[in-house]
Amino acid sequence: MERTSASTAAERAVYVGLLACALVSIATTVGIVAVLLVETVAFFREVTLGQFLFDTQWTPLFADKHFGIWPLVAGTVLTSGIATATAVPLGILSAVYLSEFAPGRVRGVLKPGLEILAGVPTIVYGYFALVVLTPVLQKVIPDLAGFNALSPGIVMGVMILPMVSSLSEDAIRAVPRELREGAFALGATELATIFRVVLPAASSGIAASVILALSRAVGETMIVAIAAGQQARLTFDPRVPIETMTAYIVQISMGDTPTGTLEYRTIFAVGSVLFVLTFVMNYASHRLRRRFALEI
Repeated sequence: MERTSASTAAERAVYVGLLACALVSIATTVGIVAVLLVETVAFFREVTLGQFLFDTQWTPLFADKHFGIWPLVAGTVLTSGIATATAVPLGILSAVYLSEFAPGRVRGVLKPGLEILAGVPTIVYGYFALVVLTPVLQKVIPDLAGFNALSPGIVMGVMILPMVSSLSEDAIRAVPRELREGAFALGATELATIFRVVLPAASSGIAASVILALSRAVGETMIVAIAAGQQARLTFDPRVPIETMTAYIVQISMGDTPTGTLEYRTIFAVGSVLFVLTFVMNYASHRLRRRFALEI
């Protein structure tokens, strides 16, 4: 009886501890949303929604102030697009090789080596883009500026490559063996089976990995803050300096802008836009992964 009481008490203690951890996570999220909401509402008391959405200039720190968010959105979309274009084909092809062709020993070496890229500090990636990759690209593209969107975009693609590769490999390996055997029985070659049967069957999981990697690229800070420049401009030319939403938040958060001013509150308005973008992408990824799990 005493053992049963002690066991019940221990289980209740574990339950309470787990519940507390869950509540801390929820409370943290609610706190972040509340801070963003309060400061964003204060921002829009001084700046109209029309100025925020329909102006094409972002110069809140200049004498002639403009609060159009689209230059920052364009910079974020540009660098994230370059990163995705770099990471997706390399990630999916490496996932195909690791799951379908690589011998066990080779896979045991290559997969951990690929995942090491995810552990490299992003500031190292940023300086690599600025000091190494940009001078190399300037030899190929002479009119490439010292700060540009192309170099950090490519390096961001390398950074998110392990995420695309690892999650895509998991999706490919989860495809039932019967689908492969059925394709072989119908006379399909190995490559035809992979690209016409296995990859379409794993498409939901692969799409989820791409969206998660894209949301990671959208939220990246240090690489673009170091190598992309801090010139907010509405352009999709990867050769010129740009500024992303995260880089702008870093610029204002360095302490030169007084707390409580309109200029300071701009980072919360930008942060709210960034929060909505990443939330939508993560939600879409979650839906795709659930759909993939149901299909399997």
